This record gives sequence, C-alpha cells and structure tokens, in this order.
Amino acid sequence: MALLSVPLLALSIAGCDRGQDLPESAGYGPDPQLPEPASSWIPTLKVADAVGWKEGARPTPAAGMDVVAFASGLAHPRWVYELPNGDVLVAESDAPPKPEEASGGIRGWVQGFFMKRAGSQTPSANRISLLRDADGDGVAETKSAFLENLHSPFGMALVDNQLYVANADAILRFPYEEGATRITAPGEKLADLPAGRNHHWTKSLLASPDGTKLYVGVGSNSNVGENGMEEEQNRAAVLEVDVASGASRVFASGLRNPVGIDWNPANGELWVSVNERDEIGDDLVPDYMTSVKEGAFYGWPYSYYGQHVDERIQPQKPELVAKAIKPDYALGSHTASLGLTFVDTPAFGERFVNGAIIGQHGSWNRSRPVGYRVIFVPFAEGKPSGPPEELLTGFLDADGNAQGRPVGVLVDRRGGLLVADDVGGVVWRISNRNAAGANGNPTN
Repeated sequence: MALLSVPLLALSIAGCDRGQDLPESAGYGPDPQLPEPASSWIPTLKVADAVGWKEGARPTPAAGMDVVAFASGLAHPRWVYELPNGDVLVAESDAPPKPEEASGGIRGWVQGFFMKRAGSQTPSANRISLLRDADGDGVAETKSAFLENLHSPFGMALVDNQLYVANADAILRFPYEEGATRITAPGEKLADLPAGRNHHWTKSLLASPDGTKLYVGVGSNSNVGENGMEEEQNRAAVLEVDVASGASRVFASGLRNPVGIDWNPANGELWVSVNERDEIGDDLVPDYMTSVKEGAFYGWPYSYYGQHVDERIQPQKPELVAKAIKPDYALGSHTASLGLTFVDTPAFGERFVNGAIIGQHGSWNRSRPVGYRVIFVPFAEGKPSGPPEELLTGFLDADGNAQGRPVGVLVDRRGGLLVADDVGGVVWRISNRNAAGANGNPTN
C-alpha cells in the first residue's frame, strides 16, 4: 500500500496531522467519539492498490455462510437491482469525464492519480447487464448487455412496466417486458439531475411503495463547499421526483454523499448511507446511515453529526446548524459506506430480519485502512440495536492490496446477498447454509 506524505513527482505537499488516534470501534454506533478536528491542506492518501482476484480466490464469508461468484468478468460493477422474475441487473459504470474547467488543478490531479490506483477512474462501460440464474443454484448461467450507451448509470427502479435508470446527469425511462434480455428502445428523459463537475457522480434511485415518486441520492460537488455553494444547488441531498410529471424537489438536505437508499421494513422510513467529509483527521467524520425525514437538514457543509461546526466553510449559517439533525448510526470514518439494504426475508436467516447490510468500499484517505468489507447491523423496533458484524471480508490481501472492493448490496428473492465488487469485476452471492432457501431455491 502507498502513503502520500511529502513529495510526489516533484510536488511538495505538506504532510497531514491525523488527529487523535482512536480505536476503529469508536467511530461506530449512535454516539461515536468525535475528536477535535485536525485540518490539513490535503488528506492522507493511503491507497490499497487494485490488483483483482487471482484464479480461484474469493472473499471470506462469516461462519455458517457460503460465498460464490454469481457472475464475473464484469466491467467495474457498482450497483445491483433485481427484477420481479429474479433476473438481476448490474450497472457497469465509472465516473464520467470532468469538464476541463473543473479538473481541480494540482490538488485534483493528485487525488485522481491515487483514486486510479485504487481501481476507479477507468473508462466507464456505460452499460447495464442482465444476469440470469435460471436453475436457482446461486450462479448466473447467462450474462447479456441489457442497456447500452448510457452515461455513467447507477440507480435502477422498475415501476409497472417502466424501468427507470439514473445516469450521472438525468433519469431515463425505458419500456420493460418481463423476461426480456435486452432493451433497444431509446430512453425517455424524465428529469435532469445535477451534473457538471460531478465530484460525486453516482445517483442512487428508489421508488416509493406506490410507484408515484422516485427518490434520488445526489452527492455534493466538493468536500466541504470549496468550489462555491452555487455549485451545490440540489446536491448533498435526497431529491424526490414525481413519476407522472418529472417535477423534482429537495426532500432532505445536508447529506454530503447519500448513496445506499432503502425502505426500512419495520416502519416504512426512508434510510440512506452517507459518506462524510475528509481532511480533518483519521477519525473525522464518521460515515453514517440514518432515517431521512422530509424537509430535514443533516449538517453538510456547515456542521457534522448534529451541531459540530466545521469552521472551514465560511460564512457559516448558524440558523441551519441549529436545526441540523444528528444521524442515527455512525459507520466509521472514511470507510466509504456505499451500499445499504435492509433484510426483509427470513430466507437469509431469521436473526437478520429487519437489520441493515452495508457495503464498505474502503478507505483511501486514512493512515490505517478501514472498510473493505460487508457488515450487518441489527435493528429492533426500526432502530439500530447493536454493534456491526462482519459478513464478508478478505478484500485486502496479505500485502494490503485490494483484490476487490464492495459497493452495492442487495438481498435477492431467494434469500442470498448479492455484493457488487467493482475492483474484482464480480457480483458475489452470500448464502446462509443454515437458513431456508440457502441452496438458492425459493422458499415459497
């Protein structure tokens, strides 16, 4: 693994104060420890070089569970979505090119260089592929290009016979027939989405239970507003889009980079996983998952984890800080907790029902790497009720290189957990060998 501290290709960059050294567990739970911020011009860059999986290698599942490659040979798979007939869609996607004027100068070049080593910033396949497991054995027999020529696609949602796809710049609508293995009809634009610099480019998507609204996770265009707040219009937010008209509005704001998005099966609340800000130490600021309330503000960029003011952003807005909502559950600083899905079937195991599963893509800006795993957080009465448990590990090899990095997670109808691994080019499937349906067959 490589740590950027001082010179890089003749560039002299100041080293970083990592801040107070806390155990990793301190950054988890409803009340994480928040040390004093230690600002730096550029974050610590410690990157797990992306090497991929050697033949026959795979991540390590928790005791009592099995893992297989549901599909492999994919081009940077980021997000997964299951259709009603059990076909699985996977978005093969990466960041779109940035406008030249939004390159970020030397600072942006340095960060881009290291992100490329981490397995990102490859040319985007701009494709959604369909994976079909016809015999129900937990491995897809066929893989086909379902939708092509997209623009950094990410979120997907089927409403009636219309498939909605969130590109980096717009939501498109496509006609869908059950069992189809390819869509060739041109997409119809439903709504534009914030684009431009696309510092955070992914746009996650979730349909309301009645199918009348779409909820879109849109990340910020900066770390902490350094590109000007005029670039943050309708960003760092969950947007609500009307399916009939395409009209959109901000549903909730102050969420730096909301990616994973799902309905809590216990109470119907909307929940998101959020990547928090960088450059104020190893242990700030914890990523988190939280329920999202209509009209609520969650702090970014003026404060974090409630009313903890971030002095880097000026002028401050104390009236917003005063109403900033504290998130429900911290997921560790710099873990890049991207995927989020709730378990709503006993086929994955009774004890997991109503809990949340999180895909932690892994740090690239912390002195000791964290994340690079899939975890489970138990819930009781609709709220997190305990510490995280590891479900899938082993993404880093013995030398600290990234064999894979988990992103999207989804519990399928047969009770298996699908994990999109962008660096490994694989969708993994975890099954609980002691649960009903563990062999891949439906339980009903």
